[in-house]
Amino acid sequence: MSVSSGAASARALLAALAVSPFASPAFALAADPANPADPKSSEVDQVLVVGRGDKPVTVVPRGLAVSLGQTEFEAINAVNVEDLMKYAPDFFVRKRFAGDDNAVVALRGANTVQSARTIVLVDGLVVSNFLGNRYDYPPKWNVVGPAEVRQFDIVYGPYSARYGGNSMGGVISVTTREPEPGREVYANAQTMIMPFKEYGYDQTFKGYSAEGGVSYKQEDGPWSVRGGFRHFENTGQSMTYNLLSATTGTGTAVTGAYSDSRLATPVFGGASPVHVIQDQLRLRVGYAAANGWDIQVLGLAWKTNQDLTNPRGWLVDASGKPVYQGKVTYAGKTWNATGLTFSETDRTEYLAGLKLDGPLAGWKASFNLSRYWIPDQDSRTSNDYATGASNGAGTQSRQTKPGWWTGDATFDRAFGKHEIGLGLNANLYEAGTDTYATTHWHTATAPVYSTSTYGKTSLWGVWAEDAYDLDGNFVLTGGLRFDSWRAFDGGIGKRVSGARVDSRYPERDETSVSPKLSLQGRIPGDFELQVSLGTAKRFPTVGELFQGRFDDITRQIDPTSYDPNLKSEKSTDASVILRRKFGKVRSTTSLFYQDIDDAIFSFSGLNQYGTVITSYKNVDKVRQYGLELILEASDVLIPGLDIDANVTRIDAKTIRNRANTAAEGVKFPRIPDWRSSGNVRYRISDSLKASLGWRYASRPNSDLFGLVRGDAYGFQTEYFTVDARVSWNVTKKAQLSVGIDNLFNDQAYVSHPLPQRTFVFDIKTKW
Repeated sequence: MSVSSGAASARALLAALAVSPFASPAFALAADPANPADPKSSEVDQVLVVGRGDKPVTVVPRGLAVSLGQTEFEAINAVNVEDLMKYAPDFFVRKRFAGDDNAVVALRGANTVQSARTIVLVDGLVVSNFLGNRYDYPPKWNVVGPAEVRQFDIVYGPYSARYGGNSMGGVISVTTREPEPGREVYANAQTMIMPFKEYGYDQTFKGYSAEGGVSYKQEDGPWSVRGGFRHFENTGQSMTYNLLSATTGTGTAVTGAYSDSRLATPVFGGASPVHVIQDQLRLRVGYAAANGWDIQVLGLAWKTNQDLTNPRGWLVDASGKPVYQGKVTYAGKTWNATGLTFSETDRTEYLAGLKLDGPLAGWKASFNLSRYWIPDQDSRTSNDYATGASNGAGTQSRQTKPGWWTGDATFDRAFGKHEIGLGLNANLYEAGTDTYATTHWHTATAPVYSTSTYGKTSLWGVWAEDAYDLDGNFVLTGGLRFDSWRAFDGGIGKRVSGARVDSRYPERDETSVSPKLSLQGRIPGDFELQVSLGTAKRFPTVGELFQGRFDDITRQIDPTSYDPNLKSEKSTDASVILRRKFGKVRSTTSLFYQDIDDAIFSFSGLNQYGTVITSYKNVDKVRQYGLELILEASDVLIPGLDIDANVTRIDAKTIRNRANTAAEGVKFPRIPDWRSSGNVRYRISDSLKASLGWRYASRPNSDLFGLVRGDAYGFQTEYFTVDARVSWNVTKKAQLSVGIDNLFNDQAYVSHPLPQRTFVFDIKTKW
């Protein structure tokens, strides 16, 4: 990694800080004996949660659970809403730049291209994009801004029957702020500045956001309303560098390429820096009826423009004239310079939801119904650099109103020592894309139909859970879930001999039964214990099933381009959590195990026509296990000093892969052996706070066979970033903050370059 010796020393110091609380029990036992443990520590907690948000946890906390609230949020340079979780244990968000649409979550051994293994909710409504399972199917984070969030709750693993197989990695619940009695108005402004230097880039990228809103709740009436907006604009660094490819013959003699010993060939250019504009609108109206029912109607709108119309080429010929493409001679060899293009995307998205909670025949009932849809997504791309610069030929890709419906009903009631929960869930996911060839890429002039892909999946499930109080010290929870899944209306269309021809995929259906069991209580030594077991089945998404190749000769889907027998992923999971409090310090140890049969993985290879085909296939068995150590300390060492720190050791391997045994025994891609993160917060005074945070992960494999490893563009690399923030409450209603992310300018990659040192300035007001 490219860091100075001073940065390396800081890296070692912070890593030691992350690990030392667990390596030395004396630290935890050094709490002031004059300050006894929390009196509640002698009782069994109803929930076992790391951290505590401002309100009760909003997801069922079986297995490791983390709740984050304003205390944690105020110590974070949060540019986008997913930043608020950046120091959570064993957790990583693949965020490549501020405003990135492809911010996929990785919990434990679910890596950053397995987006369908995590359920994400906003106010109980599903925003997970289960139309695919890849880096470009992330949760729809940006339907809400950072200032709107009240709490983040994260549960790791599928240990509750309330959630379907997509909880194989975990469940994340985002809860927005509720209207307070009376009226409140807030406004926030933020600026981001990132000097960036690599290859031919040496410039400063800038962005800003403006967020505001108003809420009102009747003092003595049932109505409440909260509305808000956010405008966000930023230019992020280039996501892709273009490398020369070897060829024969002769070409234009050039200079200006960058030879990097870490890469196979020289770098000659880079994709356009990503200019992003996002606008969000949110509205929530509530009615609290006299009979105990609470009704909420929510509406969210999100409009995005991504402009990549400034690609860079660094080659020049003997006369100094730029060369952007074609056959060239550099360093005594002949190369092809290809891949620079221009593109622009516009997208509009909506989320609408209805929530009802209240008593029903002695039960506590809740109902959620939501619809997420994308009525317009238009992407336009040039064929190459020359056509891009001249508004020449290109392609247009239009989404055909993809989206999803989700609904659920939950019923809870106590019967003596039993806490019974019953419920049902259902969803429908639909996707479709049409592609056209155009004579002028930017204006999409004279579009001619080219190809289509489309398909649907549906799922409904029922579940039951019983939490039984054994003896006042232990609670045993058993659960059972049944799911029925169907994939249908899938196909490919293509223009052949001047006319559209379609070929359909066969329909598929499948069911699953998933049992769950959890025991929680207190054991001798004043330890809290939770043991959880569970199974889960994740059914394939539209994108995994219906993305093959159309054969022009047979006029059918090429059977070698997809797996018609693609199986669902099936996991068997176990978790053991042990917690103890030592005065002002609370430590949590979490052991986890997951065995996955038929893990779905994306493979690339040549078909019989010499075309590279990417398709999803099953890996017979993948196994992971690990240990998470978590420390929470308040007013430790000196008054006003709080520390949250965690370290994780993960072992994730391919155990069996009959299709290619070379993968067996190899560490599964994109999952590091070690992760650590943490946050140190210091209350200098009532109005002045400072914090220091860190995130670390060791270098993972970049491919299934462990052959691709490196510390440069194109690889999955290790990272160690240190963040700092200072906040000053100028008045009771205004706050100024200054922060630096990636303080030591660590250069890391998730194939694409991650952000370099970034300065963040905030002003927040409310009245």
